[in-house]
Amino acid sequence: MNAIADTGFLVALLEVHDEHHAWALELAEDIEWPALTCESVVSETAFQVRSSKLLLEMLQNGMLRLAFDFAGHLEHLLDLATRYADRKPDLADLCLIRMSELYPRHTVITVDEDFRVYRRNKREAIPLLSPPKK
Repeated sequence: MNAIADTGFLVALLEVHDEHHAWALELAEDIEWPALTCESVVSETAFQVRSSKLLLEMLQNGMLRLAFDFAGHLEHLLDLATRYADRKPDLADLCLIRMSELYPRHTVITVDEDFRVYRRNKREAIPLLSPPKK
């Protein structure tokens, strides 16, 4: 499966004590690596796992690929930020919504429930994989 990786998935994959770690490990076997992501997700993940080294190694060894030019999509990101202002999306979420439009055959892997509300191309549901609800 072609994937776009969100912060929660990467944190779950890297943190043994994360509540979604087993789910992330199992899912990792089905991903056609590299998973696509953006710099905002890398930054958020590095902060949450308290290690830039781990993310830099994932980029270097080809597990992750930065596939988003922030500057080239600024106007679209601003439109998304305005449209979803009531949900207060972070920058990584906005970038991933836009990435799902640019890479329509990729599935967003996330633990973030807001992605069930976000739409690509204004009305299309974003293909998602999330951990099962408890």
